[in-house]
Amino acid sequence: METTKKREKKETSHEEAIKQENIKEIEFKVGDKDIKIQTGKVARGCNGSVTIQCGETVLLVTATMSDKPRADIDFFPLLCDFEERIAAAGRIPGSYNRREGKPPDKATLTARLMDRPLRPLFPEHFYNDVQAVATVLSIDSINPPDVLAVLGASFALSVSNIPFQGPIGAVRIGYVHNKFVANPTFEDLEKSELDIVIAGTEDSILMIEAGADVVSEETILNAIAFAQPIIKEQVKEQRNLANLLNIQKYEFVPPEPNQKLTSLIKKEATNPLKKSMDHVKDKDTYKRFKKEATEKVMQAIKKLPDADPIKEITEKSINGEIKALEATLMRTQIIEEGTRADGRKCNEIRPISVEVGLIPRTHGTGLFTRGSTQVLSTCTLGTSADAQRLDTIDPQKERKYIHHYNFPGYSVGEVKPARTPGRRELGHGALAERALIPVLPGQEEFPYTIRIVSEVLESNGSTSMASTCGSTLSLMDAGVPIKAPIAGVAMGLIKEGDKFAILSDIQGVEDFLGDMDFKVTGSKKGITALQMDMKISGITLEIMKVALEQARVGRLHILERMLDTIPRPRAELSKWAPRIISMKIEVSDISIVIGPSGKMIKRIIDETGVKIDVAQDGTVNIASIDNDAAFKAKKMIQGLIEKVQPGKVYSGRIVRTAQIGAFVEILPGKEGLCHISQLQDKRTENVEDVVKPGDIVAVRVREVDDRGRIYLTMRGITQSEKEKALES
Repeated sequence: METTKKREKKETSHEEAIKQENIKEIEFKVGDKDIKIQTGKVARGCNGSVTIQCGETVLLVTATMSDKPRADIDFFPLLCDFEERIAAAGRIPGSYNRREGKPPDKATLTARLMDRPLRPLFPEHFYNDVQAVATVLSIDSINPPDVLAVLGASFALSVSNIPFQGPIGAVRIGYVHNKFVANPTFEDLEKSELDIVIAGTEDSILMIEAGADVVSEETILNAIAFAQPIIKEQVKEQRNLANLLNIQKYEFVPPEPNQKLTSLIKKEATNPLKKSMDHVKDKDTYKRFKKEATEKVMQAIKKLPDADPIKEITEKSINGEIKALEATLMRTQIIEEGTRADGRKCNEIRPISVEVGLIPRTHGTGLFTRGSTQVLSTCTLGTSADAQRLDTIDPQKERKYIHHYNFPGYSVGEVKPARTPGRRELGHGALAERALIPVLPGQEEFPYTIRIVSEVLESNGSTSMASTCGSTLSLMDAGVPIKAPIAGVAMGLIKEGDKFAILSDIQGVEDFLGDMDFKVTGSKKGITALQMDMKISGITLEIMKVALEQARVGRLHILERMLDTIPRPRAELSKWAPRIISMKIEVSDISIVIGPSGKMIKRIIDETGVKIDVAQDGTVNIASIDNDAAFKAKKMIQGLIEKVQPGKVYSGRIVRTAQIGAFVEILPGKEGLCHISQLQDKRTENVEDVVKPGDIVAVRVREVDDRGRIYLTMRGITQSEKEKALES
């Protein structure tokens, strides 16, 4: 009774604290999972903050804005961060310093996931710094934190005074046993044919990130339709919370356009800009006309009187106005004439060139060129010891398929120092990696670690999709038995009012000045990965349907060009690739194979020159570019675990001699005594008159006693038995 009273008092205190501190809590469902939001209790020094909880996965998400806009920039400086804390999983970091260091790739990709749907929903010309930070406080290894970070960022912005034009909702959809599941658990995702994260407003889609086990376009559309009412409900909850808090947004007044400057730019730049869109297929010609447009504008400004206010406008702002004019001209041409800057129709793919096997020592090579975008992908095969070990809060602990994407400055004709990969490189590599995972062979069939490196040699749009195509080519060239070849295509959108045009295989200018970047990868049968980002306030399901169908046709066209060069994976691996022989041993025999302090396995490696990996389940992988060496190592391992059979004749090596007889190693690590009386059919006076250390002899097992001691004989062995034993 006393305990109950204490509990009631405690609950009352909590309610009073909420009332006094203006703490607000709401709870709603996503599928069968409860989502709890709290604001006003922690991190009160920023513009807006919430904690978001699903199960025992808890994140703190904050939103902060600078007091003043940045000077002389022409982009919105939004920064999103996802901070993993290993303590959230109840572990200490495994690094030398025992603290978190460089963010793992998954954290960087989650930060990108937060950024992409938020960025389009800020006012044009708003240049104050805004930062959203999601910090993982607790993770239950059941509920993924990434989609909670996206949703939490929208909540934090919605309860702040930052001029965010949301809110947005975000949900992950799985497809388990032919049923859609909202916010599936990690366990659900292992069984799911689809892993798709969708973010958007109550009536439009802003961002999609998906991996799929070769599903149809219809399944993707149905997943989006399933997500939309969930997103709508999340948006409603955010608006209710903001109203409850009586949030007053920062009033941002966009600058008035300078009509005189706009007219001057239109007069001077229109002609050269139109020339840059008149069937111009190469970047150099395009850049020349762009430069001409800029120079004509700057010369016209120079001729203005010194007192003219236009002369005080920064060059960056002028370039922004030229870009706006270029966007208007390009978009009008596409919508009204159906012709793109390089002369293509909206559904037309640029010319494709494919080569494989270019580099002698790599295990597989693919050079994929589409228009003036070119990517070289190389494939390297390794053993399970080459897998990447992961020390993160994610349940995944290693990667055996790794895709790295590099975007050097020379690919766009720029001087840029080579540094560690940025968020863009990690994102593009992850997308290409995700595209191929569904068609890779299983470890039982192909026990290799695979690394692909895609080097962008020339860039004019769609490099991530060129990397996907190059990866397929290099895998096939390496002889990896993939289930199906994969190709990718990047789609764009130009939307003016009710009119819109979907563009296949977008080039750089269409990406920069268009409304959508929509990447789709897959085989002939279906989709394996999908990524969509919007630069406007979203699109409808009807536009998505048109884009997916046009992407399917484009993907099949690209696949056809690829298969003209290499129709199937090579039958043999490269001579430089390791050959891996797999065998299974009893778990109880693992210690025998490894030996005391690794003595036995080191001996096998030293004698054969192979690499050996022993898994906890008893799987042994032996790797070597020399097949004979690999089979010799396998035989030695088999010898280690082989049970000695009484009566069987073995080939053995004399290890040492003594007065009583010779000690013979008949199997690796297994010695037996051949008594002096058993060395030959007649009496033996001296052991070394018959055998010496190092001799190879045929011996029969007489007996294995109850203590495991082995007794041998060389008597009574026929010539055929001797020859057979020595041959083996």
